[in-house]
Amino acid sequence: MLRRTAPRVCWLWILLSSVLIWRVHCASAQSCHEVKTAFQLRQVGSLRWVPETAATDADLLICKHQGPTCCTRKMEESYYAAAQRDTLQNILSYSFELKYLILGHAFSFQDTFHSLLSFTLNHTYSLFDSTYETISRDAKPLVSTLFSDLDLYLRGDANISVEHSVHSFYDKLFPLVYQHLVNPGLGSNISTWSSEGSECLRATRHDVNPFGPHPQELAQGLSRALVAGRALSRALAVGADVLNATESVGMARQCGRALVRMLFCPHCRGLTLIRPCGGLCLNVMRGCLAGLAELDGPWRRYVALLEALSGVLSGGYEVELALLRIRERINDAILTAQLHGPHLSAVVGKVCGSLTEPVSSTPVSPTSRRLTPSVNPTIELQISVTSSSSTTLPDTGNQHEHITLKRRSLPLKPSKNDKPRSLKKISKEFMGYIQRYKSFFSTLPEMLCEGEVVMDENTCWSGEDVVESYTGHVVGNGLQAQRHNPEIKVRSADPILVNMKEKLEHFNQEMWGEMGLGTDGREDVETSSGDAAEGSGECDDEDGCQGSGRSEDETGEFIRPLHR
Repeated sequence: MLRRTAPRVCWLWILLSSVLIWRVHCASAQSCHEVKTAFQLRQVGSLRWVPETAATDADLLICKHQGPTCCTRKMEESYYAAAQRDTLQNILSYSFELKYLILGHAFSFQDTFHSLLSFTLNHTYSLFDSTYETISRDAKPLVSTLFSDLDLYLRGDANISVEHSVHSFYDKLFPLVYQHLVNPGLGSNISTWSSEGSECLRATRHDVNPFGPHPQELAQGLSRALVAGRALSRALAVGADVLNATESVGMARQCGRALVRMLFCPHCRGLTLIRPCGGLCLNVMRGCLAGLAELDGPWRRYVALLEALSGVLSGGYEVELALLRIRERINDAILTAQLHGPHLSAVVGKVCGSLTEPVSSTPVSPTSRRLTPSVNPTIELQISVTSSSSTTLPDTGNQHEHITLKRRSLPLKPSKNDKPRSLKKISKEFMGYIQRYKSFFSTLPEMLCEGEVVMDENTCWSGEDVVESYTGHVVGNGLQAQRHNPEIKVRSADPILVNMKEKLEHFNQEMWGEMGLGTDGREDVETSSGDAAEGSGECDDEDGCQGSGRSEDETGEFIRPLHR
């Protein structure tokens, strides 16, 4: 009897053990532990939304599939926010490099401009201190105002004209020169210079032309030399505005859903280590960034403009020499007025009449006898100038025969505490860096996908399942190409980007025309765009690009071809 029941009991125990083992195995397969771990590591959201085991009755909107899932509606919402957050942070990390390059060099250019202006301001001050001491105190505020205007002009101030500032300086300088250097004997104990006379001299300076051709030569020379520096300052400011605008643009709802489907839907099936296929990632990123890709053409022309302007500044020392000539031009102008003193006095007498008035009719304090403009210096002196020799002009046979011009040697090096790099060096450095970002907006999807796609695995996530290769149609960049995007539907670009594109195109057209640099950069842009189109245009696996839709960029920077 026992022998008959023993085999039955044994078989019963074997059956029960098998059932238990199968149940344990099933429980292990349905565990969501790895999903919860990934949820925590990627800081997606609260862990209380993650179930312990997979369920089949989840009401999902994005990651729908047949079978058990480790996702819930709350998890989908958290995935949606995390996908947009991470993608925007990645975009900002790439644009930060470019923005830092533009803003950093904008500061370097402005710092160098300011150092040059400070140097030449002090150098011009020395002319009045050493040669024209009688008007030095009154002339320095005029010089300071001139250099302040030049500083604003180089910063891109639209209200500043170099020619107007130069001629305004000479208008205000003329009464000082005429009173103290041309006719110093007109004032006496019983008469003083009238305010009406001084105003007449200022108003008629252009017609009387006491300084000869020197004011116009200075105005034209400075305008030619500083226009490239001003244009570069404006261009760098516009570039920073473009990047600020792109950073403020959010992502469309359809983009967020596509990102979740690409990045997190595999987690719902417990596949936390699988990575998206290259073709899938390109389609999603190009769809999400279609509006940014529309900036590609204007941006290429903009970078070509920056290269052209930097090339002008790096070609020589025109800016430095033009600023250093200010002192010489002012001195030549004053000498011209002195040497033609008698003729100038006769012309002024006819135009303005008497320039003095009795002291008794208008009490004037000793300090008010000087023509002191109400202008305060605004540029800090930084460089000192040392004196050397003086030269005396030959005898002219008139009352102005003893005009002595003291010259001072020009210090070629700044002080030890202020050693800015030359414009030539900064410009060459900037040219080398900025050309690498010419295709920034068209290659941004590839740069983002580099961090999402694993190159050495045999399988990848296609958006629906695990596959060996993505077989979908890979589209190119831009809004038009997205009509055939299988992963995301793009209707229109963000209004902010549309406005910025128009602004950039208008700026490019204005600056290329204003600078007269020959070409507007379209030839380079068309060539570069053609090269990019070969790599980033529409293709599929039949074209031999394995769904990557991208070949190596012409600069060799940032981009590596994607596979699968």
